Amino acid sequence: MSISQLASQIAESPTLVLNEKARLLREKGEAVIHLGAGEPKSKAPFEALLAASAQLSTAEVRYTPTEGVPSLIKAVIRYMEENYNKFVGPRNVIVSGGAKQSLAVLLTTIINPQDEVVILAPYWVSYPEMVKMVYGIPVIVTPEDGRFEPTMEDITQVVGSYTKAIIVNSPNNPSGAVYSEDLIAELVTYCEKKGIYLIMDDIYHKLVFDNKKVPSPYQFATDDSENSKLVVINGVSKLYAMTGFRIGWTIANRKVIETMINVQAQTTTCPPLPSQLAAVGAINGPQSNVENMRLTLQNNRDIMMQELEAFDGVRISKPSGTFYCLPDFRAYRQNSVELSDFLLEKVMVVTVPGGEFGMEGHLRLSYCGSVKEIMDGVARIKWALDPNSPNEIFIGDRKLVRDWL
Repeated sequence: MSISQLASQIAESPTLVLNEKARLLREKGEAVIHLGAGEPKSKAPFEALLAASAQLSTAEVRYTPTEGVPSLIKAVIRYMEENYNKFVGPRNVIVSGGAKQSLAVLLTTIINPQDEVVILAPYWVSYPEMVKMVYGIPVIVTPEDGRFEPTMEDITQVVGSYTKAIIVNSPNNPSGAVYSEDLIAELVTYCEKKGIYLIMDDIYHKLVFDNKKVPSPYQFATDDSENSKLVVINGVSKLYAMTGFRIGWTIANRKVIETMINVQAQTTTCPPLPSQLAAVGAINGPQSNVENMRLTLQNNRDIMMQELEAFDGVRISKPSGTFYCLPDFRAYRQNSVELSDFLLEKVMVVTVPGGEFGMEGHLRLSYCGSVKEIMDGVARIKWALDPNSPNEIFIGDRKLVRDWL
């Protein structure tokens, strides 16, 4: 069977692979703890479910405009006004099947073969592969000294004549870092000066802790025209716990949006109507669920930090947002894939290898589950790695004896 050279070079999603491994183990009755999850445990807003079910009850689920139904476009415009202090028109918005598709369609629209896209490490696992899928070249910027926020000097050193865009994800998956206002301001100014697209992946932008605020990139922009190359991507997956509804959106200049509509029309045609209406319900409905989830995640973050800080040899930077942290386990093992596989095999804990995010020797741990899962999960990891831990542990109804340290 012949597979295209492009497709054969695209890596499989490590997070989806781990989810499948965990599912199969659970089906076998194993006491798996999933600390690799990328979705909150909260329920989708009632208003979202009501809006989707009202449409389904009519049995009229048809095509919509490629860019999204007018009610959702209006909701996104209002969302931009309230959360970014930015006034955009309907022709500056396109709705897609999740923020992942938003980014894929955008990259297809703006990237030519051999164009370079600067990606800040640690980065979401799909960024480099998505750039490769449009024949672009991902250029990774890795901060020195174990930091999770690069400097402008780190970034400008890799920018060249082929640089077409810079992707910024803050709050950051996988580290939970929130980039400083100074860095965002410098990036906006620099990209305007250089004529480079600045792509802000803001999917976690309201899931921040300790009274921190994520600055709007528009407050630093001087180009408010239809020539602006500032692009913002967002969606309902994380903030509203609606990962399965697959609704995201892109805010950009009219020419980019017009072309994205053409690209999307030739691929998925349009996002599903019930999902779009559910997003309208979530955005326009009461926002108390969002704050309740944020507070729960902050509490979970604090518990995760407490457990990890008692773990000798693990270095951890306290996350300021999202529901992830990225502790450094190099004191125990350098290869993060081997370490992740080891923990799954020995103690049934799912983690995500840091190497997939550009941070070898680290593991991404999620704290969007229950407090019990967090505490038991870290306890199992500690038992598996720390020679000072007791030699025995109960996992489910089985007693395990450690024989590898």
